[in-house]
Amino acid sequence: MDRLPETTHVLYSQLLDGLLHAAHSKRGISFHTKTVDGSKYWYLEYVLGPSRMALYIGPDDAATAERVANARALWREDAPDAAQRARLVAMLTAGGATTLPGRHARVLEALEQAGVFVVGGCVIGSHAFALMANMLGVRWPAATLRTHDVDIAHDYEIRVSVPDVDVDIEAALMAADKGFFAIPALNPKHPSTGFKVRGADLSVSLVTPMRGKPDSAPRRIPALNAMAEPLRFLDYLLEDVQPAAVPVRHGVLVNVPDPARFALHKLVVSQRRPAAFAEKSRKDIAQAQAVLKVLLDDRPGDVMLALDAVAAMPSKFAAQLR
Repeated sequence: MDRLPETTHVLYSQLLDGLLHAAHSKRGISFHTKTVDGSKYWYLEYVLGPSRMALYIGPDDAATAERVANARALWREDAPDAAQRARLVAMLTAGGATTLPGRHARVLEALEQAGVFVVGGCVIGSHAFALMANMLGVRWPAATLRTHDVDIAHDYEIRVSVPDVDVDIEAALMAADKGFFAIPALNPKHPSTGFKVRGADLSVSLVTPMRGKPDSAPRRIPALNAMAEPLRFLDYLLEDVQPAAVPVRHGVLVNVPDPARFALHKLVVSQRRPAAFAEKSRKDIAQAQAVLKVLLDDRPGDVMLALDAVAAMPSKFAAQLR
C-alpha cells in the first residue's frame, strides 16, 4: 500500500464536493417537441451509453414550459462546474488516483444517470474497495483490485421515492453496452438477478439482504424495478453507506459502504465461502487487511463504531468475524 500525494487527496475531496452540489447531469440531455395529431408535446431526449432515448414530459402548456425553462437554467449554471470537475478528474488521474477500467466506469455512469444511486443503490465488492482507495488517500496493491463483477446492492425493505426518478436498471445496462444480456438463474423458476456482456469479462449482479429463514428466492427491489439475489448479513453493509466519486469524464457520484464495515464484512464473507472459492476468500482477507491498516492508522474510531454495530447482528456473524 502506498499513500497518495496530499495534493491528489485534496483534489479527490474537491471532486466529491462538486458532485454532491452539482445540478442534475446534462450530459447528452436535451429537450425537444413533437407534434402529434396537431398537438405539440415536450420530450426529454438523452444519451445513455451509445443509445439515444426519449421520455415524455407533458403537453406544450405553461406548466411544462416552466419545468423546461427551470431545468435549462440549472444546466447553464452547472456548465462551468462540470468543466471544472472534468479538469479535476484529469488531474486526479495524473496524480495517481485509482481509476476503473473504461467499460466498468461506463456502466457506473449509466447507472448513475438512470438514478440507481439516487434511490439508494450501493456499489459493493471489489469496485467499492477500489473507490475507497481515493477516499482514504492510498493506492492498493494491484492484485487486490482485479475483478470482472460489478455488484450493486439495495435493501428491498427500503422504500425510496424520488420525484421524477423512475429507475429501469435493465434498460440502463442495455443502453450502456449492447452486449449485456440477462443471466438465466440456476433455478429455472427464478428470475434473473444478473447481467453479463457477451464475449467479455464483465458482469453486473444485483443483491439484497437475506433476513429470517434461509431463502434463495430472488427478491423484488421496487426502487430499482429489478430482482436481486438475497445474501445473508448484507444489511450490516447497507446500514451505513457513503458517497464516493468515480474519476471519469466529469465525475460520477455513487454510494459505497462505510470502509470499516466493509472490512469487517469481508472477513465474515471470507469464512462463508465454500472451499471451491478459496482464492476469493484470500482476496477478501487481503482487502479487509488493507482497509483496516489504513483505518487503524488514521481513523481508529471508525473501526470501533463498526465493531459496536456487530452487537446488533446475529451471533453467527460475530462468531465468523472472530
